[in-house]
Amino acid sequence: MPPSVPQASVTRFLERIGHAAVRGLEEVGTCAVLAGESIFWLVYGPFVGQPVRAEAVLRRMMEVGIHAIPIIAVLSAAIGAVLAMQGIISLKPLGAESRVIFGIAKGAVREFAPLITGILIAGRSGSALAARIGTMKINQELDALEVMGIQPERFLVAPALLAMLVMVPALTIFSGLTAMYAGGLYVGIDLGISMKAYVAGLLEALTVGDVLHGFFKSIAFGILIAVIGVMNGARVEGGAEGVGQATTRAVVQAISAIIVTDMLFVLVAAMTR
Repeated sequence: MPPSVPQASVTRFLERIGHAAVRGLEEVGTCAVLAGESIFWLVYGPFVGQPVRAEAVLRRMMEVGIHAIPIIAVLSAAIGAVLAMQGIISLKPLGAESRVIFGIAKGAVREFAPLITGILIAGRSGSALAARIGTMKINQELDALEVMGIQPERFLVAPALLAMLVMVPALTIFSGLTAMYAGGLYVGIDLGISMKAYVAGLLEALTVGDVLHGFFKSIAFGILIAVIGVMNGARVEGGAEGVGQATTRAVVQAISAIIVTDMLFVLVAAMTR
């Protein structure tokens, strides 16, 4: 007897969920393999006569880090000012608006600096990485590298990963300092607190654990952006339209992974207190 219409619909729905779960596991596995192979070439490449090219790493670092400084500075300053404004508004009914310095310090260093930096780098560099590798795949340049005996992971992935590991934490530190400085300017205007007193409050509020929390987040975000961008670029199909779809998918997946990873960091920190 053929299945009823509701039963067939449920079956198709479950099949789609199963296929999506399998694709998700495949993508996670691909990301893990790419990260592992890239770290292998970064560590053992010089010992086997195939080091990662310093020129390629520096070029990626310029693209990822130096060129992103203006937009990160502007948005980090805006975030710092918003933290100050909202903190003062929230604390003023309690008569504790001077404690806004504590919220600015914790919020900027632990959360907003790594999160804003990761999202911006995912939109700028993650999408560019996916588009570059996708175009190379369409033009069969990846196959040409393998024919010449050059590992694509060493030539393309490892420089991008190393650049992310260096520049994303550096930009996160810059973002946190910019946000706290902008917050201090607003606090000084609104509450009349001097910059010297503001900096003393920041140093009192922050701990080494806060700095390390944001630093390790930024490292995880950099790895995610690099491997997700490469994975989507390497799976391009269908010409120019496929490159556009891969670029969009890389940005969406990277930002989603960053937010989920941020949540996991906060959860672990809350559970260990």
